[in-house]
Amino acid sequence: MGRLINTDITEEDKLTEDKLRPQRLSEYIGQEKIKEMMTVYIEAAKKRGEPLDHVLFYGPPGLGKTTLSGIIANEMGVNIKITSGPAIEKPGEMAAILNNLAEGDVLFIDEIHRLNRQVEEVLYPAMEDFAIDILLGKEAGARSVRLDLPHFTLVGATTRVGMLTAPLRDRFGVVQKMEFYTPSELCTIVKRSARVLKVGIDDEGALRIARRSRGTPRLANRLLRRVRDFAEVRYDGHITADVADYALDILDVDKIGLDQNDREYLICIMDKFGGGPVGIDTLAAALSEDAGTLEDVIEPYLLMNGLIQRTPRGRIVTEHAYAHLGHERMGQQSLRF
Repeated sequence: MGRLINTDITEEDKLTEDKLRPQRLSEYIGQEKIKEMMTVYIEAAKKRGEPLDHVLFYGPPGLGKTTLSGIIANEMGVNIKITSGPAIEKPGEMAAILNNLAEGDVLFIDEIHRLNRQVEEVLYPAMEDFAIDILLGKEAGARSVRLDLPHFTLVGATTRVGMLTAPLRDRFGVVQKMEFYTPSELCTIVKRSARVLKVGIDDEGALRIARRSRGTPRLANRLLRRVRDFAEVRYDGHITADVADYALDILDVDKIGLDQNDREYLICIMDKFGGGPVGIDTLAAALSEDAGTLEDVIEPYLLMNGLIQRTPRGRIVTEHAYAHLGHERMGQQSLRF
């Protein structure tokens, strides 16, 4: 799905996110409850001279799970090793990663729900006993040798916590849900990122970008870069409310952050299925889209804004969605804002 506001990380994001990421909890904006709790857990672990307990962050993509893992390593004064579930294909690869960690290090596994079961089983003794069992030899001559590991902290991140197996999920001592950001928090993030990127921006310009960023810092930073392009080419380089509105309108991101894909999703339910209910598989077939993509990428923000409802019978478009799109419900006059 080629979308400007797709929350998956892009190559351009990789080039700029590192310099935009805060390095300490005191610099981190938003997720106040998580910040408060992690401050306590980190301080307690440092006082005891122990590694931090294993941490699991879950929630939609782009909310700062990777950033928080780096902050944990910085606050604990240790190194971090970053990998992802799909990148580790064999148990031996996981064993090698674990064996190369130093005492107290942080191992961050993104998309941890996508670990295959054989690899996942290597983690069980590693997380509980800081040891792994290695099988030497073959068939009748095979024997198991236990290898001690340095004490480490595993930080897992997932967008689909329900896909984690119970044995793995239960081994995390700290489980935190990442929430969408408020416009005021995103406005602060946009202004901070603008300073780092040396982009002139005023408060109202930052707020206009924040309101169309779907509650997600990654999208806010991406939209800031695109608006900067328009500001430099069509204006004097300074981002105001008018500049932001002009650029974002051309980019087809509306005033609450919906793009063409979101609108097609809503209009499909309205026009083809009478506003719902409609099952996710039927809807995915009608849109020629993967059901998992609809559930993970499109629906969370629509649900948060009250534009759709998930019911046992399927998805239903709300009156708020009809009003926002100015779309006519069958047998009714067109609703207005």
